[in-house]
Amino acid sequence: MIMRSGHQLLLPANLLFIWGSLIAALLLNMLPLGRVPWMPDFLALVLVFWNVHQPRRVGIGLAFMFGLGMDVHQSSLLGQHALSYTALSFFATMIHRRLLWFAVPSQAVQVLPLFAIAHAVELLIRLVAGGMFPGWIALLAPLVEALLWPVASVLLLAPQRRAPDQDANRPL
Repeated sequence: MIMRSGHQLLLPANLLFIWGSLIAALLLNMLPLGRVPWMPDFLALVLVFWNVHQPRRVGIGLAFMFGLGMDVHQSSLLGQHALSYTALSFFATMIHRRLLWFAVPSQAVQVLPLFAIAHAVELLIRLVAGGMFPGWIALLAPLVEALLWPVASVLLLAPQRRAPDQDANRPL
């Protein structure tokens, strides 16, 4: 793949860092802050990020596993988050090559429909199972997740941006 000018060559992603960030996002989702409809799904955000940047290491099966974990934690219908995260991972993997050619703010605009689809799938399953409609404020959750995309990009790519052999005479 041809690199655009002005972009830094990244180091390979550490598998422990990928797993650590996914588990940290899962734990962040599990914080007992009270579930408000506009709260972003941090696990979905990190899953999409790693599906875009490392599609061979983080895939649909891993998204399904984390989805089942979220279903069990939230006592929701078993498979609700699993289906949502699986669809989200599939679509993120599908657009990952095209998405990486854009700047980070443009990427945020392009992942917004993915987050909206994931929340729509969750909401549809909840409503079919007899749950209550959380209100129109739930439309803010995908927007907040898209606004957090640049923050996630900076934080999750930071370990890959350092020089492999740091040296006082090397400008990298």
